[in-house]
Amino acid sequence: MVRLTRAQQQERTRAAVLAAAAAEFAEHGYAEARVDRIAARAELTRGAVYSNFPSKRSLYLAVLLDSLPGPTAGDTTAVEPVDVAGGAESFARVWLERLPLSGEAPPAGRLRALSVTGVFEDGPGRTALAEVTRLESLLLALALESCRARPPGRRVRLAEMILTLLHGANHLAQTAPGFGDPFDVARACRHLATLAADDVWAPAHLPYVAAARQCHDAWTPPPTMTDEITGAPAGPAGPGVVVLLGTGRLSAAEEAIRAARPGEHVTVAVVTADPAESGALTRLRIADLAACLRRVFGPAFRPSLSLVLDDRAALASALGVEATDDTEAAVRVTAGHIVARAHGRGAAYAAATAPIPADSEEERR
Repeated sequence: MVRLTRAQQQERTRAAVLAAAAAEFAEHGYAEARVDRIAARAELTRGAVYSNFPSKRSLYLAVLLDSLPGPTAGDTTAVEPVDVAGGAESFARVWLERLPLSGEAPPAGRLRALSVTGVFEDGPGRTALAEVTRLESLLLALALESCRARPPGRRVRLAEMILTLLHGANHLAQTAPGFGDPFDVARACRHLATLAADDVWAPAHLPYVAAARQCHDAWTPPPTMTDEITGAPAGPAGPGVVVLLGTGRLSAAEEAIRAARPGEHVTVAVVTADPAESGALTRLRIADLAACLRRVFGPAFRPSLSLVLDDRAALASALGVEATDDTEAAVRVTAGHIVARAHGRGAAYAAATAPIPADSEEERR
């Protein structure tokens, strides 16, 4: 027999734990699942489970992540919607495919639905869940705003209403299987897009945000980063704005998007002090949403935003910023240099509106 390397043995152990955990969660649900039973199913010790996953919650999230399809699944079948109403209905139809079937047991249905209901009951967990949902709303809104035949305007409130309706349908599908028709829900999302909404982006705190600090620092971004929206390599080298947001501050991403100059690219990097839990939650929700967006809006959807999940804080280290759940920092990058830095609340807006030095403008030309 060929002797496995340490890395190969670790990978085999991890795979065995994930398979056993998937069976345990599908049978008992998250709340009633037991790590002891998972270890027994995998023919491992309890310590071996915890050496790979620090908590039951991190193990559950890993199981959900493992169940996601590959990043290119369904991408080539997309037909770009021509209007906002069509985009809203098409997105809802794709999103609702995750609903559990009426004959499925509730725990198995929750796995199928990628449900985290009852998993994040603590304060930091609830904050991370709320913030990632706001980021999902922004991404869906940008997709709807990209539709060809559309009246101009922000679509974040519409996206929030659509996601509220879809998550409600998801919850009912798990707790009252068979109630409601997914096609009716999709048509309701289409109708929402026809309603007039006063959707103006004017946060009250922006006039009080301190200006970014001017600088001229060398900029060497990490070599390998992936844009979670498109699945393509992300290149935050500029010109544009690079924003670091902790999992408790994801809603600040829109400040950079709306304030950036026309044609500029914004890179939002998500950082966390807890990659196994709040980081995994963000990865799960964003990967799932991005797959739906690619299927509906196709490869033509290229927002002026790259979203990077900086689990290992590579980008944060390159910028000299500590990675925490409350991190909010941003820089303006021009001609291979960082020309402005901002930290704290409003940092994304401050960097996006920072002036570009005259010499940097010359270099860009």
